[in-house]
Order: sequence, then structure tokens, then C-alpha cells
Amino acid sequence: MRAIRKFYQFFVDKPIKKGVVLKDRYEILSVIGTGSYGIVYLCRYLKTNENKVIKQLRPSKRRKEVEMFENEISVLRMLNHKNIPILFEAFSNNGSLFYVMSFIEGDNLEDKIFLRKNTFNENESLLILSHLLELVDYLHKKDIYHQDLRIPNMLLKNNELFLIDFGLSKHKVAVAPFHSPLRSLPNKQDEILEMKLQDYYDLGEILLYLLYTTYSSKNKKALPWTEELSLKKETVYLLKRLLQIKEPYSNTSEISTDLKAALKVTEKRKLTNREED
Repeated sequence: MRAIRKFYQFFVDKPIKKGVVLKDRYEILSVIGTGSYGIVYLCRYLKTNENKVIKQLRPSKRRKEVEMFENEISVLRMLNHKNIPILFEAFSNNGSLFYVMSFIEGDNLEDKIFLRKNTFNENESLLILSHLLELVDYLHKKDIYHQDLRIPNMLLKNNELFLIDFGLSKHKVAVAPFHSPLRSLPNKQDEILEMKLQDYYDLGEILLYLLYTTYSSKNKKALPWTEELSLKKETVYLLKRLLQIKEPYSNTSEISTDLKAALKVTEKRKLTNREED
């Protein structure tokens, strides 16, 4: 059965060819990303000659994936931030579902690390985290939880960070009036806490990933990051709470306070190094 499904997907999920015009106004220029869930295209908006991005749900996907795609669209409709793609419209064409968003020209953080071999010292890593935390705080204040904070979903342009791909994002839905608050509210609170902690944990993973870009292994035996990396105690404390080794953070304000403390120390070290040079 799985082999038949794979065979079906191979023929049904072929990307749209360059030059095809969707909805009489979006000309496909190239495929810029593919995944198990969707296909992403760079296109030209013929009315203004501007570049846009179109995401297509793979035609082979079923009800569950359709619901996820529609959820992603509804989340993007709620967002209006210069460092997050702006949703323009959603439409269907020949049975396929699409949505159009703004094109952000920048370098994928994953490509910068693995293809361009960019490295980030402690201070630079913390600065990237501070920009990302601002975006997470913006989302959480709107009761939106990204749930997929990873380096492939981050773009850098002129040291400015952009957050993309809201395919797994979740929005806290208010408890319906006919539900019993006593029965449903505790479960809802637990779910929200879990989503919040997942985003915080992902922030810790990203910071750790960035810090390891300057690490060169001298030991054949793998050691814990606390022993492999030479970090300021403020950064270690921040990481341990993000990764829930110590008491987890309860809100972005707490994270911000400890992040500023770590940045202050690393900035001071950077100034000292400059003076010595």
C-alpha cells in the first residue's frame, strides 16, 4: 500500500514548471523549497513586477494536511511584522491549494553555517537569539506558538533576522462559552504551557547550535556541551533554563532579563579584546 502511495505521489506532486501563470497574475520563476508537506515557489506578481513567494500544498495530501495548511494561512492572517512574511492571499487552482506571501531576500541561516562556513562567537550568537526572542515574544503576545524554531526557518539580511515557515504553528483558541471552565480550562492551560516551553527549548537548541560553530573537537570522546564549550556563566545559566536542565522559564520577559545579562558580559569581553589588540 505504501509503495502505491509513493508511486501516486511521484506523479501527482510534480512541481509547477517555470513560466506557468497562476490566477492570471503570478508567474512561476523557480522552485525555492520542497518538503513532505508543501512546495515553495519564487514568482513574479505581474501587476507590479514584484517578486512574491507562493506555497503550494502537495496535491497528494489528505484531510489532515489540508487542515494544517489552512491553519498556517489563518495564523499568517493574524501577523503583521516587518520580520515575518506578510500574507497576501490564498486560493485554489485545479484542485490545489496555494497561498501568496511577501518575498524576503536573505541568507538562510542553515546555508550560512554549512555552505558558507560562517561561525558565530558567544556574543554574536546571543545577539541572534535576542532578535529571535523579540519575534517569539511578538507571537506569544498574540497567543501564537511557532513550534518549529530551527535554523532552516531563519533568514539573515544585513544582520537583521527574519522568521519564516509557520506550518506547525498553533494558535490558542479561547474556551467556547458552552464549555465548562472547570473541565476544559486546566487542560487548555497545560497545552499552552507545553507549547510555550517547546518554543523556549527550541531557542536553547538554536543558541547551542550557533555556539558550536566555533568549536573544534580536540577529544575523540564526545563530552557534554558544558565541558566542550568555554562560555560565560551567564550564558550557561541561560542555556540550562532554556533547555530545562534548571527551572524552565515562565515567560519571555524572564528570558530577556537573563539574555541581557549574558550580552552585557560578552560585550564587555569584546571591548577588552579590542583594547588589547
